[in-house]
Formats: sequence, structure tokens, C-alpha cells
Amino acid sequence: MLEGGCFCGAVRYVAEGAPFHPTICHCADCRRAAGAPCVAWFSVAMARLRFTRGRPRFFASSAKAERGFCADCGTTLTWRGLATPEEIDVTIASLDEPEAVPPADHTQAAGRLSWLALADGLPRIPGWRTE
Repeated sequence: MLEGGCFCGAVRYVAEGAPFHPTICHCADCRRAAGAPCVAWFSVAMARLRFTRGRPRFFASSAKAERGFCADCGTTLTWRGLATPEEIDVTIASLDEPEAVPPADHTQAAGRLSWLALADGLPRIPGWRTE
């Protein structure tokens, strides 16, 4: 069981079951939504994520996805692709113990900012994961 929440504590969640697809995303949408050079995510079955305090606000960040964030402090919390409604991505950094889910690769690595040096040795997927 993984627990986490937003910066101010208004939204808390529990993700049960094994996380999958832990990644660092370099797409422009993630960068803009988080105000960061990249965002680390893990996936979990939608049915295995429950909010224990508050609820995030959701917005359509593109024609193919929606993002969840804390309406009070703005913390980026989730991403859900409309093509895969049975799963949801959760920001690794919003976990109480982010070391529990280390990223396994970099997705959208072709969009990496040139000044961000990657020296972790993880595989780099130029676009979206296809599995």
C-alpha cells in the first residue's frame, strides 16, 4: 500500500496493489502542468486508488487525457488517459515515501530539455510506451 497527498494536505490518497510503469516523463504537457523539467509517475489500477481526504480537481489537459491536482495548493497528483480508463498515473513525488517506487525508464525522452543531463542509466523511450 502506498500513501501520499498534496503539499498542503487537503488531498490524501492510498494506492493499493502493485504499481506499474514507473517512469519519468519529459513531454511538454507534463512540464507545463508541473512547472518542472520532467515528472515521475507510476501507474495503478483505477479501482485501487482511493482518496482518503479531499478530492483532486480534474481538467482536460489535452484531447486524450485529464489531470488531477489539489485545488488548494496546486500540487499535480494524477494523469489519466481516456484510452485507458482502467488505470491512472500518480506522481511519485507526491508519495509519502517516494523512494518506494523508483522510475524504471524515461518516456517522451525525445522531448527532454537540452540542459537536463540524465546520468541514471535508465532506458530512454523516445515517445510513448507502447506496451
